[in-house]
Amino acid sequence: MTAKGETAARAVVRAAGVLLWRDGRGLDDPERDGPGLDGPGLDGPEIAVIHRPRYDDWSFPKGKIDKGEHMLRAAVRETEEETGVVPRLGRRLPTSSYPIGDRTKQVYYWAARPVAGGAFTPNHEVDELVWLPPTEVEARLSYGHDVDLLHEFLRGPRDSAPLVILRHASAGEKLHWREADELRPLDAAGRAEALALADLLHAYGPARLVSSTTARCVETVLPYARRIREPVVTDAAFTVGDTSPARAVARILSLARDGVPTVVCTHGEVVSELVAGLCKDLGEKVPDDPSLRKAEFWVAHLSPRTMAALERHSVRTTAPASATT
Repeated sequence: MTAKGETAARAVVRAAGVLLWRDGRGLDDPERDGPGLDGPGLDGPEIAVIHRPRYDDWSFPKGKIDKGEHMLRAAVRETEEETGVVPRLGRRLPTSSYPIGDRTKQVYYWAARPVAGGAFTPNHEVDELVWLPPTEVEARLSYGHDVDLLHEFLRGPRDSAPLVILRHASAGEKLHWREADELRPLDAAGRAEALALADLLHAYGPARLVSSTTARCVETVLPYARRIREPVVTDAAFTVGDTSPARAVARILSLARDGVPTVVCTHGEVVSELVAGLCKDLGEKVPDDPSLRKAEFWVAHLSPRTMAALERHSVRTTAPASATT
């Protein structure tokens, strides 16, 4: 049984990528690629497609996940390597699975906007990148699963803001801490997790940082705060012992409504109430298990009064613990 399971695991090639889009540039923009469109499509998005000379095909940026690499990191890295563009991940899109020889390729996708990058430089893997309106993208794509991904992107909200609900990293055993609980710091494992979280959270771009007033929660987001040069604001509404379920949910809903990307770091005792309250307010199904282990986080991708997608991640695993769209 073990050998069979190991063989099945080896037969799956895991990859990550993005459907990279930007606001349409209009007919008169000299940097616009491809022929013009007539009619209302001018205000729509433009989407990046790449040509790979090895396969002579057109597809979206993607690439294999390196051993031990997190899928969020892989999506950003591969996009930057293939296009020269640093993406900011938006809502999660469906995973594509398709056969390649005697194996199955599984690609995790996100919608993404470009936030940085210079001119595209052709290389041996990708020799051409073009930005096209959706109708021209569909005609250009070589594979049906990419067309399906395009349709799914167009069906949902184009833009969204991430709201991250994060449980603090490892802080040792409470029973072994003799001082005030709010002063209990991260342990060595937790400090390593905080550094890893800074890299993963940065895939979604800079965010407003809100934390429980305890040391372990503030320390969890400090590496990310330094990276994005943003302050950490503490809030008793997310602090165990100082809050109630109703107060915590009311506060998370107020943060969700203003459309500002936000990371909230809190405690295991509070997480489930926050996730359930957010889902219920937006008319979405509550996950079967809304709780989090330490250093795990939920990302709700929010458009006005809607939840475009919900996904859960951990620094301990490279694949998502859960995802819904």
